[in-house]
Amino acid sequence: MQKLLLLGAEAIAQGAIDGGMSGVYAYPGTPSTEITEYVQDPELARQRNIRSQWSANEKTAMEAALGMSYSGKRAMVCMKHVGLNVAADAFMNSAITGINGGLLITVADDPSMHSSQNEQDSRYYGKFAQIPILEPSNQQEAYDMAYFGFRLSEELEVPVMLRITTRLSHSRTGIVRKEEQPQNELTLPKDLKQFILLPSLARKRYKKLVEARPKFEESSAQSAYNRFFDGPDKSLGIIACGIAYNYLMEHYPNGCDYPVMKICQYPMPRNKIKEFEEKVDELLVLEEGYPMIEELLAGYFRKGKSVHGRLDGTLPRIGELNPDIVGEALGFEVPEEEEVPEIVAPRPPSLCVGCGHRDAYSALNVALKEYGDGHVFADIGCYTLGALPPYEAINSCVDMGASITMAKGAADAGLHPSVAVIGDSTFTHSGMTGLLDAVAENTPITIIISDNLTTAMTGGQPSEAENRLENICEGIGVDPEHIRVVVPHHKNHDLMVEMMKEEFEYKGVSVIIPRRECIQTLARKKRNKVAGKRV
Repeated sequence: MQKLLLLGAEAIAQGAIDGGMSGVYAYPGTPSTEITEYVQDPELARQRNIRSQWSANEKTAMEAALGMSYSGKRAMVCMKHVGLNVAADAFMNSAITGINGGLLITVADDPSMHSSQNEQDSRYYGKFAQIPILEPSNQQEAYDMAYFGFRLSEELEVPVMLRITTRLSHSRTGIVRKEEQPQNELTLPKDLKQFILLPSLARKRYKKLVEARPKFEESSAQSAYNRFFDGPDKSLGIIACGIAYNYLMEHYPNGCDYPVMKICQYPMPRNKIKEFEEKVDELLVLEEGYPMIEELLAGYFRKGKSVHGRLDGTLPRIGELNPDIVGEALGFEVPEEEEVPEIVAPRPPSLCVGCGHRDAYSALNVALKEYGDGHVFADIGCYTLGALPPYEAINSCVDMGASITMAKGAADAGLHPSVAVIGDSTFTHSGMTGLLDAVAENTPITIIISDNLTTAMTGGQPSEAENRLENICEGIGVDPEHIRVVVPHHKNHDLMVEMMKEEFEYKGVSVIIPRRECIQTLARKKRNKVAGKRV
């Protein structure tokens, strides 16, 4: 079959396409964005009419994918780890409803927080929901798991989680494609009450989920992704999960000296793990993220054998693993990290030259000068860089949409003025409900929706808010006289300052929309236009 050079994220997309997927649903979030972007591009996806537009947020994406599964077709929903928090309600209950068409939930975790607020490990969510989890150790397995994941979902009658991490998602290697599978036909569930979670029905569905646990474990026990490799030195046994297996094998190109249990499908096969434990004196657990398996082993083994990993300090408790960290835990000499020469100055990220957020923050700092510091609640997006010099204009960044609700809570506590800064895409993702709360109580807050007409931070995907912001705010109940639009540009600096000061003193909800297209998407459009003319 054809061989392709792909990122891990792209391999998942290609595997899902080849596996008979009819639709992908997602909100862009690094390191998962490239999965959906890949599906939006290739000719095969267009030929197959695969649904691939962006969703408003991860919850709507999860629910829409569940709806496609209800209709008998195979669907995938993609998100980063914190996006799963947004989708959690539908995610947890989908385990109880079960599926009709195969449903793959792909979640990209970000250990070391390269572009995230935390390091949470999505395997805990999968364990919480009691569904099978697939965790590839390389890009070929990522492709294979996406390809076979739909069939596994249909065989086990539940959604399947595919968990990856940043390093696998954003590294590239060759993958071999498999034969393209046809898409499922439109078929309604045999039981039309399957997806109705009224308590009397939900109790039966939940009982079925719990009773299916042995079947899930048996699937893991028989899985080709969970393998035992014997080694001559039984003083230590190594359990290596996902990409950590690759880090281990970089030190043992000809086979490991110690017995190794490779785990890439969950729930863990208990019997295999117990058999493995009996062969060795001690255990070392290599897993990317939290020490989930290391904690579980305490309940599995009652003979007191030592278990090493992140909990006992053998591996760092925080951050992502790498071959050097794994090598050091195994006693290998690893090169010391080179010191950065003093002449190389640190260069923190900054807003692009020509970005409208710059002018909005310049005006905001001037408008707030007489009130002092500590009045601005911000959100997730490029504009979060306003926390850094030279602006240092914001005082919070917690989660998507929190700017408006935190500003409301602060205003309720008596803070004046209380200002929220949120982007256009984040506003439609999860800011609208916070605005509704503020309107319901006529809370005196000023909301600055910094509109750059795109989802800029993740690469310039279309924004659900484009040409809708004023209508949305008015429809929610903001007084039209206090919905004010301005072009954020240095020539309008004084106008913006005066506008902000006026709205700070308004005793109700006001919205200011500084609107100017992202400099990067504008430049990309111009390049594409020129390229198009040449063609």
